[in-house]
This record gives sequence, C-alpha cells and structure tokens, in this order.
Amino acid sequence: MSHEATNWAIKQRGLKPTTKIVLWHLCDRFNPDYGCFPSQDRLAHDCEISRSTLNDHLGQLEAVGLLRRVPRLDPVTKRQLPTRYILGFEPGFTPLAVVPCPEIGHGECIPAEITDMAAGSPMDAAADALPCPDFRHGIGAQAVSDFPGNPCPENAESRVRISDTNPVREPLSKPVKEEEGAQARAAISDAVFGALLDALGLDQAALPGWWQGWPPRLHVQRWRDELGLTEAEIVAAAEASREEHPEPPDGPKALDRAMQRAAQRKVEDAGRKRRKPKTSPAPAAKPITDLPAFYADLVNSDRYLPVSAISNTMRDAMLARGLVTAERLRERGVR
Repeated sequence: MSHEATNWAIKQRGLKPTTKIVLWHLCDRFNPDYGCFPSQDRLAHDCEISRSTLNDHLGQLEAVGLLRRVPRLDPVTKRQLPTRYILGFEPGFTPLAVVPCPEIGHGECIPAEITDMAAGSPMDAAADALPCPDFRHGIGAQAVSDFPGNPCPENAESRVRISDTNPVREPLSKPVKEEEGAQARAAISDAVFGALLDALGLDQAALPGWWQGWPPRLHVQRWRDELGLTEAEIVAAAEASREEHPEPPDGPKALDRAMQRAAQRKVEDAGRKRRKPKTSPAPAAKPITDLPAFYADLVNSDRYLPVSAISNTMRDAMLARGLVTAERLRERGVR
C-alpha cells in the first residue's frame, strides 16, 4: 500500500464512480519497490465487480492515460502472469499510442517505442507479435475482447469475455414515461383531475411540482381503486379537507388520511343501511289514578279476583260511588 499512490488516485477528476474505484484499488495494491501487479480475480473482488466489467474500466483508464498495462509471460512455462500496471504518477510513465492493425484496421494498444524500432533490431520480433486475429494473443492485446473464446495455444486458458447479455438493445416502441402518462390520463380524466384541483384551491396555471405530470393522477387512481371511493366522493372529501386546512396540500400524499377516513365512513354508512331497523318499544301503560273505578271494573268482570285484593276501605268507596252492588260483592266473595 502506498499513501502517495492512493492520494494521487483520489485527486483524479472526470472519472465515473466505478472507474475511480478501480483506480483507487489499483493504487492501494501499489508497492513502491516492486510496482503494481494484482491478479484480476483479486482486483475484481476488491472492487466488487465482475472481471469483464473490471476490464472495461481498466480500458477506460488506459485510454485516458492514467495507467498502462504490460502483459507478462512466465519465461519457462509461457503461462500468463498477472499483468503489470504502470500508474500515471510513476517516473518515466508514457501512455500507449494507438496503432491501427494493418490487416483489419482495428486499433490496438501497441507501445509507441515498438513502432519506432528499426528493422532488424533485437526487438524487431516484438513488432511481429501483433495480436492474433484468431486468438487475440500478443503484445498489448487487451485482456478481454469480443472475439470467439478460443483458448490461447500457449496459455491454455482463454481470457476472452463470454458475453452473457445481448449487446444489441431493441429500441423501445414508446418511451416508458410517456406510456405511463397516457395510462394515468386514461384512468383519471382531465375533467375529474381539474375538479379535484379546483376543490383544493390550486391554480392549474401554476401548479406546485408535486401536482404536475402523471404521478398525482396515479395517486388519485389508487384512492378510487384501492379505497373504493368514487370520483365524486374524492372531490367531496377534498372540499371537506380544505375546511379543516385553509392552505392547499403540498401534494396528493397529504390527502391520504382524509381519503382513508372518507372510505371508512362510506363502509360504516353501508353497514348501517344493511341492519334491520329496531322495533319501537310498546307504549308504557298509563298509571292508575282512580283505584275505586279500577277495582269496580275487576269486580264486575269475570276475571280472577283474590278475596284479599279489596280492602274494607276500597269496598266502602265503591259502594258509596255506586260503582258496584252489595249483591255483586257477595257473589265475588267480598264481605
């Protein structure tokens, strides 16, 4: 780890976030004495990205001149060794020059010093080591490409990307937002939405941001479909909410509780209508104010009359008023 390297990485500007993370982890693996050569597996694990994505960002860093990749081969086994990364702050750093392939015209990252070599020089053979069109093996070849995944005859293991996604993206028939906006307008008409805005006291010519576009219409649609309110009940609930709150709501979400209360009242009213009306209680019996007349009616009828029910005082009162006769009293057992 080198603080100088990581500080240099932090100071770089104009990079995408993931690209800068890759650069920072490269610098974190930099050793002032030996350089920077982490394996791709280690670097992909540190950055929490796939190897194919890692190589994309390494290519971007190399393209902007912040690093240079130098492939290495084991001189004995000829197997691929971890790539040596030369960082932009290291002494003698020179970015790669892009030299088009003479056969297919595709630009390959060939060190500029190779292109300047004279014929017959000791390094002339390196100039012939252009990337193989079939296997992509050679000096300066990128570690990942879209060529067929044939393994390198010397390194055995292919380092070619096997694309797991279709690189060709079909254009959308309709933009997603426009399609959602059309669905929202179809669900809640302009007339209903305008009536709601008028009930809330909002100026349609200068609507707040939360009331613009199609999202508020979808909110109104949820009040209708999920809470079971009709469009007229939604407008009425909005008018009632303005009586409690003089200021218009900032957005439709501020009316959620008012709409929930309106839906609850609707359910309660429907439940009361389904219940059977209660039967009115029987009228209360009138209090007996004329006891002699009451008992006289009992004596003159054929209803059951206990002998002890009529006292001597009540008997005398009935006889004095002529309500009963002494003979009838004897018949009923009243002495």
